[in-house]
Amino acid sequence: MQEKIIFRKAIETDTEEIGQIILDAKEQMRLRNSRQWQNGYPASEDIDRDIQSGYGYVLCEGNRVVAYGAVIFDGEPAYRLIQGKWHTEDPYVAVHRLAVSVKRVKCGLATRFMQEVEKLSCRKEIYSFRVDTNFDNLYMLRLLTTLGFNYCGEIRYDKEVRKAYDKNLR
Repeated sequence: MQEKIIFRKAIETDTEEIGQIILDAKEQMRLRNSRQWQNGYPASEDIDRDIQSGYGYVLCEGNRVVAYGAVIFDGEPAYRLIQGKWHTEDPYVAVHRLAVSVKRVKCGLATRFMQEVEKLSCRKEIYSFRVDTNFDNLYMLRLLTTLGFNYCGEIRYDKEVRKAYDKNLR
């Protein structure tokens, strides 16, 4: 019997499991020749900051963390300078640092995480969802297409360029 999956805010005691999920995701990206997350980001300090700021969310299966992401309702400064055009208006929710346990990949957990974020956003009456990813993160690009996100253009973090997507939740 499969255990119930719970979506909740991350807490400090989740840090070790989240850290391992992120390390495993970095290694999987490296093995797929993706350049995303190969420069030390996200680091444990990023995860700690997410949790302290209330941005960190997890999917748990029983008492095990199986997915992690930062869910941000405060805006993303890099999104103001898009080379392209957003299809949806402010305010919006953004997800960063989404990763699924290597033991549970291809089980629909990334999809479930994003669907839970959509529900949370709608409960807060925020109907715009924005995400960015690296051009070679094929899993995330496929997920965004499957979930009905629309390509909007490119954004920059320092010298790195990311593909930007949005989705109207109405």
